[in-house]
Amino acid sequence: MRTPQRLASAAVLALICVAALISPAHAFPAASRADLINFLARISGTSTLSGQHNREPNSDPTRYTRVAQGITGQTPGLWGGDFLFASADVASRQTMVNEAIRQWQGGSVVSLTWHMCPPTTGPTCGWNSSGVLGHLSDTQWSQLVTNGTALNNAYKNRLAEALPYLRQLQNAGVPVLWRPIHEMNDGWSWWGGRPGANGSRRLYQITYDYFTAQGLNNLVWVWNVKDVNMGSIGQYWPGGSYADVASLDVWVKMEPSSSDYQAMLNVAGGKPIALAEVGRVASPALLNAQPRWTWFMVWAEWLTNPSYNNNASVQASYFGPRVLNRGEFTITGGGSGSPAGKIRGIGGKCVDVAAANPANGTQVQLYTCDAGGTAQSWTAGADGTLRALGKCLDVRDGVNADGTRTQIWDCAAGSPNQRWTYDAATQRLVNPATGRCLDATGQSSADGTPLQIWTCTTNANQKWTLPA
Repeated sequence: MRTPQRLASAAVLALICVAALISPAHAFPAASRADLINFLARISGTSTLSGQHNREPNSDPTRYTRVAQGITGQTPGLWGGDFLFASADVASRQTMVNEAIRQWQGGSVVSLTWHMCPPTTGPTCGWNSSGVLGHLSDTQWSQLVTNGTALNNAYKNRLAEALPYLRQLQNAGVPVLWRPIHEMNDGWSWWGGRPGANGSRRLYQITYDYFTAQGLNNLVWVWNVKDVNMGSIGQYWPGGSYADVASLDVWVKMEPSSSDYQAMLNVAGGKPIALAEVGRVASPALLNAQPRWTWFMVWAEWLTNPSYNNNASVQASYFGPRVLNRGEFTITGGGSGSPAGKIRGIGGKCVDVAAANPANGTQVQLYTCDAGGTAQSWTAGADGTLRALGKCLDVRDGVNADGTRTQIWDCAAGSPNQRWTYDAATQRLVNPATGRCLDATGQSSADGTPLQIWTCTTNANQKWTLPA
């Protein structure tokens, strides 16, 4: 059972989390952009992915994810990366993309942003008026959005710098929440703040057309605005054929207002919406009031900015009943993209990962059902696995003997000791490899009772109710 009160020390959690990053659970197989879009549509209104952005340095692309893990004992459901602009970060893009693949294989959704140098400079630049914060004249802008001009070609050459990395992600079966030309309704960047048909939205459309023409089919296109001048965001909307998700960055306010929320629903026209950048974690109260946000992504070091967050508020968000962390959802497999649920057994107790410890070999037990802890949140994979905390319910060492304990372990493709079938008539969970049933030891319903496999019987300690 996982509650804030039962969290281990931050130091222990940090060690666990680093190990998890080094040895991903391979929870997500290759998937298409359609799989990811369909997943977001399924959870819209019921669940929200937790997310954490990782920016400078690209040489350490889990820097802030590790901070989130240390605070909560959970891995965010979404990992955010950035192609960036400074020379050291540009040189480390491969490291960042390698991590994106590892994050997907470990069970987190991948979101990528690009703070891009203007096409009037080289591939690297600074965070200054001659770089990302620069400004193009109206004449330069007109050339930029006109096909075949020198500036237009220079911009497409800039896009080509990301092409090999995005292709690597496609070849690895990783769909990407791709958010180019972000915060386009604000003028802080060289690409933003230009409304109308030939403004910032036109540059976004050119970006879409370029990457699509290059054969990339793994990009989920995330249109993005900031919480300024929300009444005019329609002037920046590129059209439904150019956007899969409509997203908002919340920086002017601590949280999106109800009118901001409605404005995003209106412009999205039924497509999923998301909080692509926030300083403050999305609270349970906010998500109850605005349930259609499909993810929130806290921006890098703002996670520990005391003006925005503290450990208690971050934990309250991650432990909230609507929030999905890594291990609490799957992308493919029909209904398995729905929120995870509890497996209930004898005495009304729940199948529980001891101390919410995601380490390989952690005992699976019975425990009093909690209100929303992820140690009791199980999903049934299309491959016959039962998953929690990014790991699979596993028969210890695959031993075919009564009394063999169960545990969680890294999910392994085709592993017979991680496959289960459910007989709704008898309510038994059977491991086909051993022919034995999941069993509460000693027919006990006491908290902490270990679960094992045993010759199948009709006793109550082998009856289980799976999530609907």
